[in-house]
Amino acid sequence: MTAGSVEAERNAALLGWYRANQRVLPWRATTDPYAVLVAETMLQQTQAARVVPYYQSFLARFPDVTALAAAPFAAVAAAWSGLGYNRRARWLHRAAQRIAAAGWPDTVAGLEALPGVGGYTARAVAVFAFGHRDVTPDTNLKRVLSRWYGEPLAGSTLRRVGLAALDEDAASWNQAVMDLGNAICRPYDPACDRCPVERWCTGPDVYQRPATQSPFPGSVRQVRGVIVRLLIGGPLDETAFAAATNRFPTDQVEEALDGLIEDGLVVETEDGFAIAD
Repeated sequence: MTAGSVEAERNAALLGWYRANQRVLPWRATTDPYAVLVAETMLQQTQAARVVPYYQSFLARFPDVTALAAAPFAAVAAAWSGLGYNRRARWLHRAAQRIAAAGWPDTVAGLEALPGVGGYTARAVAVFAFGHRDVTPDTNLKRVLSRWYGEPLAGSTLRRVGLAALDEDAASWNQAVMDLGNAICRPYDPACDRCPVERWCTGPDVYQRPATQSPFPGSVRQVRGVIVRLLIGGPLDETAFAAATNRFPTDQVEEALDGLIEDGLVVETEDGFAIAD
C-alpha cells in the first residue's frame, strides 16, 4: 500500500466519521472572517462549550468588525468578563481597529501581523474563512498526528507531516481532527476501540502530555479577573481599590495589577485605577 493510498483511506474514514459525529458549534456555520477570528480568539485556552454563549452574546453586541473597532474598550471588557484571559479582549479590540482602518489581510503572514494573532489563529482564519489549504496546529492536531505516525511532532515537522496528511477539504479535515482529539483521541483516556482510524495509527503511547496548569482558585489569574470585573463597574481610587481586593495577598494583587497595566487592560488615574480606553 503506497503512502498516498494510506492517507486517502485514512482521510475517507476520518471524514466519514466526522460527518456522522461532528460537534454542532455556531462558528462552524460561517466563513465570515470576523466571526471566525472572534471564535478562535475565545477558544484560546478555553473549552468550546464554555465559549458558545460568550461568542453568541459578543456577536450580538458587536456584530461586525466596524462595530467592535468603534466600541470603547470598557464595553468590550464587559462583554468578555467571565471568560478569562482578558488580554485576549484587548488584542481582539486592537486587531479590529487595525482591520477597520486597513481592511482584512487574507494571507497567513498578514493575519499574524494583527495584534494578538499567533500562528494557530492566523491559519485557522485562513482555512475556515478564506479557504486556504493548510493545517491548524492546535494541541489536538499535535496529539492525533503524533499517535498516527509514532513520534512526537512539533513545530515545522508537525506542519510538514500535517500538510502531507491533509485532505483536499482542508476545513473539514482540520475540524475532524479536532473532534477526533476531543471525543476519542483524548490525552489521558483515548478510546482506541472506537477510533475510526485505529488501523492507520501506531497507538497512544508516543504522545507526550503537556504539563498541567496550576489551579485557578488562589492564582494571580483569578486576581486579574477580579480586578477587571471591579473596574468594569467604574474607576476606583486607591482606597476603594485596596478595600475591594483586600481578601487577596498583597503581592498577588500587585503582580496582577502590574500585569494588567503592562497588557494595556488597566490604566493608572490621578488617584487610582480604571479600565483602559
